[in-house]
Amino acid sequence: MRAAPTILHLDMDAFFAAAEQASKPSLRGKPVVVGGLGPRGVVATASYEARRFGVHSAMPMGQARRLAPNAAYLVPRFAFYRAISGQVMELLGRLSPLVEPLSLDEAFVDLEAGGLADDSAGARAVGERLRAEILATTGLTGSVGLAGSKMLAKIASEEAKPDGLVLYEPGTERALLAPRSVRIIPGVGPATGDHLRRAGITTVADVVEAGEDELVRILGRSHGASLYRMALGHDDRPVVAERDAKSVSVEDTFDIDLHDRLRIRLEVERLAERCVARLRGSGHSGRTIVLKVRRFDFSTLTRSETLRGPTDDPLVVREAAERLLELVDTTGGVRLLGVGVSGLADYTQEDLFAQAEAEAEAGAGADSSGTAAEEAGRGAAGEAAGPPGAGDAAADGVAGPGTAVEAVVRRWAPGHDVRHAVLGAGWVQGSGLGRVTVRFEEPGSTAPGRVRTFAVDDPELEPSDPLPLVPGGVTGAEGADAPAARAGAGSVGEVGAA
Repeated sequence: MRAAPTILHLDMDAFFAAAEQASKPSLRGKPVVVGGLGPRGVVATASYEARRFGVHSAMPMGQARRLAPNAAYLVPRFAFYRAISGQVMELLGRLSPLVEPLSLDEAFVDLEAGGLADDSAGARAVGERLRAEILATTGLTGSVGLAGSKMLAKIASEEAKPDGLVLYEPGTERALLAPRSVRIIPGVGPATGDHLRRAGITTVADVVEAGEDELVRILGRSHGASLYRMALGHDDRPVVAERDAKSVSVEDTFDIDLHDRLRIRLEVERLAERCVARLRGSGHSGRTIVLKVRRFDFSTLTRSETLRGPTDDPLVVREAAERLLELVDTTGGVRLLGVGVSGLADYTQEDLFAQAEAEAEAGAGADSSGTAAEEAGRGAAGEAAGPPGAGDAAADGVAGPGTAVEAVVRRWAPGHDVRHAVLGAGWVQGSGLGRVTVRFEEPGSTAPGRVRTFAVDDPELEPSDPLPLVPGGVTGAEGADAPAARAGAGSVGEVGAA
């Protein structure tokens, strides 16, 4: 434990929903829910206005709609959120060389390593300045916790929400923790919490009273001893600047179970290509290919194949995923597919056999070859896959907004950005029956914008990059992904904002 509260925990407030409210004046002060909009979608983030109705992260979207039927339901714009997160992380990097991101909207900072604070007054001043800089740079608010340990700093930031700062003085840990639920201690999840409850241990004070020997008897040597130390406020975990990713993966949940074997294979090919794109984007290669299949009865199967060396070759990954698919019975229907790569490395061992095969294939069938997405787009077996990235929300813990059967037309996802040749910038309020409804407004608008409806194939209406929340800010455009107005793929470990 430190003698000064120099560990800072930042948690952006309802991050995804707040970003949507900031970019859409008509939604400010109103309930907003961000997540997968299909029947199997889940909530990624709910605004504080929506939380008053009982809506929360990880809740099935159908339940959220019943609780808050009048809320605005939007598909995530992960490329936009990542761009804003990059600005926030840059501000944190100016405070210290030791910044430990936990997700897009959350991070620990070691102020002592940055030499900016060595007492409570200095730490508080840094925290307040950081909150002001985040607001000025992004237009969004974040809550800050300061303490002498990571556990207490995180608890403090939760208590500070929304848009506040809480500082816990070192030496007060036991008094602060004693009346809290045992679930507040890191590592105590639902199963451990139930186990302790059956033993009559429900608060942190109960943990201390039980003693280390009793906890070891109940939970085992490692877990019991660690829990006892945490309950006493002893947390010496350091802020770690870099955490190596162990795997890269993408997955899609389908609104309608897939039965056609060709369609399933095409989806696996598409997922493999997306997985490789993310793998290359992270600067890694991988040796083990993993296929995940959740069947109609919710049983989940995983199959893996380890290659001779790490690769980032899309052909190698795709063919390995296809071989793994042959090992799985999908006759009853498939509700989720995923492709991942583990055993990551920062170099690639060329697979000469695959390379030679690829060259031969390119020479023999250049005119007939195409990506999995293109083949699906031509309507194989009477079906067409969703546009590339339509299921990216599922890859980041959010079920896809509707990836089962898509016509070969532009997809207008609720909440995504558009631009009209005459009316300018706007966002999609909804679409269906060949029509798309757009509200024309910008982040700097002082009043809600006007609403117009168009044919889905109106040539004057195009997907667009997000507009910056503050003048001169980032737009969230990320190469080819942004103009596609899709729910972009998230980085490894992305989770819904708290």
